[in-house]
Amino acid sequence: MIARIGGTRRPSVPRASRRAVRLAALATAVALGAVGLAVAATPSSAAACNGYVGLTFDDGPTGSTGALLSVLRNNNVRATMFNVGQNVQGNPSAARAQVDAGMWVANHSWNHAHMTSMGQSQMQSDLSQTNAAIQSATGVRPQLFRPPYGETNSTLQSVASSLGLRQVIWDVDSQDWNGASVGQIVSNAGRLQAGQVILMHDGIQNTRDAIPQIMANLSSRNLCPGMISPSTGRAVAPDGTPPTTGTPTTPPGTPTTPPPTGGCTATATYPNVWGDRYNTSVTVQGAANWTVVVAVTAPQRITTTWNGTPSWDGSGYVMTMRSNGSGNTFGFTTMMNGNSGARPQIRSCTTG
Repeated sequence: MIARIGGTRRPSVPRASRRAVRLAALATAVALGAVGLAVAATPSSAAACNGYVGLTFDDGPTGSTGALLSVLRNNNVRATMFNVGQNVQGNPSAARAQVDAGMWVANHSWNHAHMTSMGQSQMQSDLSQTNAAIQSATGVRPQLFRPPYGETNSTLQSVASSLGLRQVIWDVDSQDWNGASVGQIVSNAGRLQAGQVILMHDGIQNTRDAIPQIMANLSSRNLCPGMISPSTGRAVAPDGTPPTTGTPTTPPGTPTTPPPTGGCTATATYPNVWGDRYNTSVTVQGAANWTVVVAVTAPQRITTTWNGTPSWDGSGYVMTMRSNGSGNTFGFTTMMNGNSGARPQIRSCTTG
C-alpha cells in the first residue's frame, strides 16, 4: 500500500541487488539460528526480560499478512497491528488470523487519509467505522489508534479519546517504507529502549527478513516484545504488568469493583500452573445467584469449566459464567498456546 507523508508519496521498496539479497539471506540465516535458542528458552530464562518494547506493523491486513504472522510466530513475537479499516473489511479472515496468532489489533483510520484536514464529525465517522470493521472481523474492540503519517491535532486526539482510543505514534522509525535494506531496518531497531515503540509495515519483504535479527539483538539486551498500554501508550509486559527480573510468581487475585448500588465481587486465583495450561479458581462474594464475565488473551483458550454454566461471545475469548447451584466458587482450565504470561481478566460480576 502506498502511504504519503506531508502530501508526498512514500517510495516503494526498491529491488535489492543480487549481492544485497545474498547478504540479507545470510544475515537472516544467522539470526534464525540465534533466535532458535530464544524460542526454546525455559520459563526462567524468559523471565530475564528487564524491559519491553512495542513492535508495530501499519497498513494491514495485506496479501502478505499470513507470511508476516508466520515469521512472527516462528520468532516468538507478539506485536501490535495498526489496521486500515477498508483493508479489514476487504480481508476479514486475515484480520482474524492476526488475533488468532496472538497479536493485538488497533485502529489506523479507514483509508489512510490526512485526518488533520477533516472536520470533527468526519474524524468521528472515520474512526468509528474502522473500530466497527475491526470488531466485526476479530471480536476485539480496538483500544489504540495511530494517525496516518503520524499527523495529529487536538481535535483528532479528542475524538479518539471519546471513542476509548489511546493515540500512539512511535519512538523509532524503521524506515522500511522508505526502501530501507534489511540491515538498515535492523540497525534502526537497535535504537529501541525499554518502553519504546517502533514503526514497521505489513507487506514489506525486507521487514519480514529483518525480524529474526531484530529479535536476536533485543534478546541480547534482555528486552522482550510487549503490548502497548492503553493507559500510557508505552510498551509493557504482554499481560500489562511491570517488567520483572526474578522468578515469576503466581499473579494475585483480581477482584472486580462492585457496582455503586451493590452487587457481587469475584476474585481469581491460579492454584495450578503447568507448562502448557493452568487452572483458574474464581470465588464470588455478595450474591448466591451471580453472573461473572471473564476474558482471556489470545491465543489462549478456555477448554474446561466446572461449577457453573458458561456461554461465549463470538470471539471465543470472552466467557460469561452463571451460577448453577454448585456454590460460589467456579473454575476453568486455560491452554496457554504459546502465551504463558497472560492471565484472565474478570470484567464484571453482577447479581441474577
